[in-house]
Amino acid sequence: MIIGLTGGIGSGKSTVARAFEELGIGWVDADDVAREVVALGEPALTEIAEHFGSEVLNTDGTLNRSALRTIVFEAPEQRRWLESVTHPRVRERLLSHLENLQQQSPYVLLVSPLLFESGQDMLVSRTLVVDVPETIQLTRTLARDGVSETQVRAILAAQLSRQERLARGDDIIDNSGDHADMMRQVAQLDQYYRAECA
Repeated sequence: MIIGLTGGIGSGKSTVARAFEELGIGWVDADDVAREVVALGEPALTEIAEHFGSEVLNTDGTLNRSALRTIVFEAPEQRRWLESVTHPRVRERLLSHLENLQQQSPYVLLVSPLLFESGQDMLVSRTLVVDVPETIQLTRTLARDGVSETQVRAILAAQLSRQERLARGDDIIDNSGDHADMMRQVAQLDQYYRAECA
């Protein structure tokens, strides 16, 4: 069984995934895989550089993610082009990682901020939404990522609304409380998922 774990930026998806990992559950993060497919030497990086030019590359030839982010968040058609290049490659590599993890885990997590938006929800049996109010998303992201509030709001606008995400989730973790509260919710869901797999 593959559980799709999603939530808006700053909701604590990785923290929740690590809590499941402590209980012996394997997981793969779509963001990590998205970085893999645009690493130095990957065909996608070549295509991106040819399309956008050298200003999206660092001096060492690696992808300048912030330069690219600025371009695609200001031009939706450029974002769609970028997604057409990266999403199929990400999907293929995700499936390969998930297959490997399934060998040693009763169920696995696919952690993806754009689970619904990218169609990755089609790869999963159930969806788990990590939810926090937008004010917490803003505060956490500003403290963590060193980006401007304008950029955070642009990212929020590009993601599904909180209401839509909640409506589409099979399960929900409210991550606005303390760590112990989150761990309790994870332990309950872990028991439920294990029972479903049995």
